[in-house]
Amino acid sequence: MRHAAGGKICAEAAGVARSVRRAWQGPGRERDLVVLALKATLAAVLAWSAAAWLLRNTLALMAPWVALVLVRTTVYRSVAWAIQQTLAIALGTVVATAGAMVLGRPVAAMLLVLPVMLLIGNWQHFGEQGIAGATSALFTLAGGEWSAGIAADRVLAAFLGAGVGVMVNALVLPPVYLRSVHEAAGGVVRECCGILEAVADGLKGPWRYEQAVRWQERARRLPGLLRALRSAVEWAEESTRLNPERRRRARPAGPLGEETLRTLEDVADHLQGLTRVLAEAAADSAEASPVRHSEVTRPYADFLHGVGQALTAYGRTVTGEDTQDARRELERTLRQVEAAHEDLRARLAGRPVLGPAAMELSGSLLAEARRLTCRLCPGETRGGTDASAGSGPPAR
Repeated sequence: MRHAAGGKICAEAAGVARSVRRAWQGPGRERDLVVLALKATLAAVLAWSAAAWLLRNTLALMAPWVALVLVRTTVYRSVAWAIQQTLAIALGTVVATAGAMVLGRPVAAMLLVLPVMLLIGNWQHFGEQGIAGATSALFTLAGGEWSAGIAADRVLAAFLGAGVGVMVNALVLPPVYLRSVHEAAGGVVRECCGILEAVADGLKGPWRYEQAVRWQERARRLPGLLRALRSAVEWAEESTRLNPERRRRARPAGPLGEETLRTLEDVADHLQGLTRVLAEAAADSAEASPVRHSEVTRPYADFLHGVGQALTAYGRTVTGEDTQDARRELERTLRQVEAAHEDLRARLAGRPVLGPAAMELSGSLLAEARRLTCRLCPGETRGGTDASAGSGPPAR
């Protein structure tokens, strides 16, 4: 037990050291967290100093607390949260002050005020900041002194902290979360290419059911990566709203468009269909016997390698720095994919009569190949009919 605890402590220490090293070496999530922590500290110190200078009889914690919370988000959300939070704090402070002045006892006021404020905090217009009303009411009642002047100072402190937090967040390195979008998109592209390469390598020889199941399991994880990508895109788009540096920082590589998201989602869907076809073909074979349709799958493996190269080039157009070179590479690889698809159809159509299992697999693979090609290739291929689907039974 002691050795296990020591191992966990060492692993955590090593992880912290890696994070510090990455933050020091260059831009990334770790450096963003450091910048965020420094900005939050600056906002809290400025809010505390301003409240102590401008206001009397105030709860000194209120201004830096509000400022600290508002720095930890986008500029747009900091403005929205500032409005919601200050209104909730003002309401909680006023209701708590009135309850304490009427009842005269803090405990009795808590029993009356806190349930009311907790219920009001669920109002949808307060969003996630509804709890600030009950919190400010608790701070007011625990302070021991209640008057209209003290309540006014506390509300002004909350407004002051909100103003400082929004200003620091907007003027000091305002956050634009584009890097997370590119990292998420790159992760989706890399995983799709990894699945394509694994399937292509496996189809060059006999493959077993266990291999096909592993391919299918990897493909089933793609929707989770795509959900994370869409969330990152939405977060990045929000981070450019009300951001004074949105033009300078968003122009080199802005958030992904809806068409790109749909393309990656369709590719992931087609990969799930492809791996399902292969898993079903392997499951239908004799138990523990490898599938040996080399006359069908070997040319298909070459086609998948080409699709993987095209998808890699497509990913560079989305996340790469040199988009012109990436587009030229994409155009070249797409032409190769179209040619490989036509060659695949001709080679499989020219084969001698195959057995029923091979014919079924051939038709299913050609249908999936057509779908992949239509999604990646522009022009006639995208708009054409699914001619290859008629050369064999449809995918199951």
